[in-house]
Amino acid sequence: MGNAFICKVDDPNAAFYNPAGLGTVRRATFHLTNLHLELNKGFINLTEGNVGDVFGKLEDNFSARGVRDNLTNRPGNLSHAKVNFFPNLTFRYFQIGYMFSQSTRAYLGDASSDVEFAERRDHGPVAALNFSLFGGVVKFGASAVYLNRRQLQMDFAPSATINISDQDYSEATGLFVTAGTRITLPWTWLPTISGVVRNASSTEWEIDQTGVTPLQEIPTTYDLGFSLTPQIGKTMRVHLEANYKDFTDEYDTVASKRKLVGGIEFDVARKFFLRFGYGDGFGSAGIGIQGKRVFWDLTTYAVDLSSDGAPAREDRRFVLSMASGF
Repeated sequence: MGNAFICKVDDPNAAFYNPAGLGTVRRATFHLTNLHLELNKGFINLTEGNVGDVFGKLEDNFSARGVRDNLTNRPGNLSHAKVNFFPNLTFRYFQIGYMFSQSTRAYLGDASSDVEFAERRDHGPVAALNFSLFGGVVKFGASAVYLNRRQLQMDFAPSATINISDQDYSEATGLFVTAGTRITLPWTWLPTISGVVRNASSTEWEIDQTGVTPLQEIPTTYDLGFSLTPQIGKTMRVHLEANYKDFTDEYDTVASKRKLVGGIEFDVARKFFLRFGYGDGFGSAGIGIQGKRVFWDLTTYAVDLSSDGAPAREDRRFVLSMASGF
């Protein structure tokens, strides 16, 4: 849906998209597994089209030496890989969980260039609360994560011996709060207005260690959203949503057109989902299947790698998500 989700979110992801969405969670869930695996087209190119090599090279891609070897064999690719876990216990008005995210990104232009390598690990406990007014017409919510971040950015020659020590990483912690509201008018098509404040606590990092590259502070930003959800027949609902990210323009080097995102979802009996969207200047699509205890989702989207005003540079990504529990 182009990442336009702050009005729609009604599952454990509400803690990150809009905590007010906890007010529409349909049933309590205990997700023992909540896994997201994300790869980009550049990483898949490293496998030379062999699907069986994707998982074989995946472990290599989470280390500097492994990704360097993969890129040396096929220079000219930008490799990106990310894995997220979020086991959680979620009720309509309360949630606790623990998030973990590990990602790497690397690029090698040609055999005479340096490998550009970046790695980030985020983890920490998550808690969220929600309350509703006027029979659920107005919802408020807030979530907090005690975030531990460990990050590295480094360049090295393709043939060089890689010596990375713990002192090369930047490390910091911080308690970050996300606050959100959602107003759903009890009219046909359920028009909904939402607003989300990210880093509502204006938290700054508590620096534990400054490595090769210092960590950037996370600014306080505001997102706005509007949606309509018409019912089509007895079993199908259509959800249309548009969001404007960073309304106050804290990230002023990002073009405004990249902050406007939109999407549409076709929901068949709350079992099968088909989604299309537009975000960061590119199209996105996804399918989802939901059972009583397992949910699967396959998505493709893209981000723009160019700087403000430069021609668009697409980084196409693919995400496999799976949640299981009871």
